[in-house]
Formats: sequence, C-alpha cells, structure tokens
Amino acid sequence: MTAPTPIIALDVPSRRDAEALLDRLGPAAEFVKVGLQLFTAEGPDVVLAMTDRGCRVFLDLKLHDIPNTVAHAVESAARLGVDLLTLHASGGAAMMRAARSAAGGGGPKLLGVTVLTSLSDAEVAEAWGRAALSADAEVGRLARLAEEAGMDGVVASVRELPTVRAVAGEGFLALTPGIRLAGDDAGDQTRVATPAEAARLGADYVVLGRSVTAAAEPAAALARAVRELNEAVSEGIAG
Repeated sequence: MTAPTPIIALDVPSRRDAEALLDRLGPAAEFVKVGLQLFTAEGPDVVLAMTDRGCRVFLDLKLHDIPNTVAHAVESAARLGVDLLTLHASGGAAMMRAARSAAGGGGPKLLGVTVLTSLSDAEVAEAWGRAALSADAEVGRLARLAEEAGMDGVVASVRELPTVRAVAGEGFLALTPGIRLAGDDAGDQTRVATPAEAARLGADYVVLGRSVTAAAEPAAALARAVRELNEAVSEGIAG
C-alpha cells in the first residue's frame, strides 16, 4: 500500500496566478490540476507552461459530448502531454470507448467522472429524475460502466471508495476531490474527507484545493496534507 499522489488544484484565473501559487508552494507541488477556469482563460498554452516547469498535469475538463467530438478532444490532450484526463462516465459507453481508442496506449490515463462531490443524494435524485437515489449506488454503477468501457479509473468522493473497490478490478484507479484538512470549511462541496481518510480507503490520487491553495501558508498546508497521507498509510501497514 502506497500513499496517494497529491495533486494541486490550480483553480485560479490566470497563468500568472498559477505560477505565483506554485512559487509559494515550492518543489513539493509536482503534480497539478488544470481545470475549466484556468484552461478557458489561458488555453492549451498554460498546460505547456506547467509541463515546462517540470510538473505533471491532470487536465480536468470533464468531457461530455458525442463520441467523435470527445475522441478528437482526447487526441488534442494527448499532444499536450498530460498525464490524466477526465470525461463524464454518464456520457455513455460509446463515448468512453471512442476516448479509449483515441488515447491509445501512450496517451493520458482516462478517468470517468462519476458523481460530482458537490451533489447530495437529493440533488443526484433530482438531476437523474428519480424519486430517491443514492450517490454511492450511482458511483458504483458508473464505475462499473467506466471499467467495462476501458477507462483507467474514476473520479469519486472518498466515501464511495469502498464501493469503487468492490465493483472494479485490481489496478483500477481512483482519484478523489473534495479533500479538506481537519477543521476546514467544506465550502461548496457536500461529500468531503480528510487526506488521512482518503489514504486509509485506498485513493490513488487526491486533489488538494482550497485547504492548501487558500491557506495563509500554502507550503505548510501542503506539507501537513502530505504528512497525513503518509502517516495514514504507515499506520495501516503497521496495523
């Protein structure tokens, strides 16, 4: 059992802000997330700027379109040299298979987004048009669909990790957003967890956002999160 890989969320309005944040975080920020806000503002050049700094990149665009369009977007992302790329598992098996074919063997690892961590069970039921629905059950269903369609893993909250592990095979990756240091406000997220909880339940990647990036001392907050990840794994091995 190894500690999850931490990914810093560059949820900032510009490349200048992203680079300033990375300067404050220091060399421990080796893996970064470029999401919709930054990518829309700066385009592909910001991804190249991050790789030029020596960072690995998680391109979190949550693609969801017809199969042909998504396949071409995956090809474009592969040319940028990103490590991870997201698409919505609810886009369907055909869309995910087209993405898998476009990525090939040397492209980015593809992660199917299951249920956004901002959604409660009631909101999931409302969005899916059902009287009652469990986010956990939907995550399990979509994780199974994503694996069958050739995805490398899924994005899910920490609380659904046991379900993902139960329905998917060995080596299927799990990336968990909604990570908060103990005592921090959940913000607009509903299904949150600490770094230690993510590590104990077997996350492969954890996305560290506002608990680190909005902290008064981001480098210290990152060091605390990494320490919690490593300690949780060490305790699990010792136990």
